[in-house]
Amino acid sequence: MSKGKVLVIGSNATRIETKDGRTGATGQYLNETVVPMLALIDAGYEVVLATPNGAKPHMDEASDSAEHFGGDVAAYEKAKAFWANDTSMNSGLTLRGAIEQGLDNFAAIFVPGGQGPVVDLMIDPDMGEIARHFHEKGKPSAYLCHGPIATVAAMPHAREFRSALVAGDEAKAREWAKGWQYAGYKMTVFSDTEEKVVEDYVLHAKLYFNMIEALTAAGGDVSKTKIDFEPNVVIDRELITGQNPRSDHPIATALIEALDRRLAA
Repeated sequence: MSKGKVLVIGSNATRIETKDGRTGATGQYLNETVVPMLALIDAGYEVVLATPNGAKPHMDEASDSAEHFGGDVAAYEKAKAFWANDTSMNSGLTLRGAIEQGLDNFAAIFVPGGQGPVVDLMIDPDMGEIARHFHEKGKPSAYLCHGPIATVAAMPHAREFRSALVAGDEAKAREWAKGWQYAGYKMTVFSDTEEKVVEDYVLHAKLYFNMIEALTAAGGDVSKTKIDFEPNVVIDRELITGQNPRSDHPIATALIEALDRRLAA
């Protein structure tokens, strides 16, 4: 019998804009999505996938590698098979559909990364409604890598906030961020120096803003590791954030522990 349902929120983005006026390929990271989902299932929880349009997320090609599984080819192949074939990955809802099912039916939310959330989730009104519900109820809310940027959707003027960041107007962004529910929370996110690696070797272009800059402008108390790509999870109240792809196992552990504590209370 399931211990409860966890709403896994994915992105539908396939491209992200860059400063040269073009776009680069993006999507959702394989390990960041599947490792926590499998851990939740193993711990007795049911996972329900939802995206803005209800379609399955696009896998970021940069994540399609055993390197993101510590070189464990068997773990990589298991994750690929889960992504391709498991019902949990292939019978998703729209975000609106998840809301209409009743958010009280879900014990937690989990938002994995890849740069996709920077494109769609951070300005999606349904994502905002979901984030606000879990914040107000104090229910575990886990966001990994670029995933924490989706918390921006909860603010009253998320779209204007993002536009100000793209325009390079940090002062205006701070103005639009007023009323953000997570202002003052301790958190982490994919760092500026980690993003530079992606910009230099994957995108071959610069993004309009980095994630630490964005969440700091919003009012978050953002920290990062001294060494890039070291695992890092920050917990503040109901909010659980992981810094990078290598934080996949630690954030899964933290989320399951938070769920189990609520279940035992």
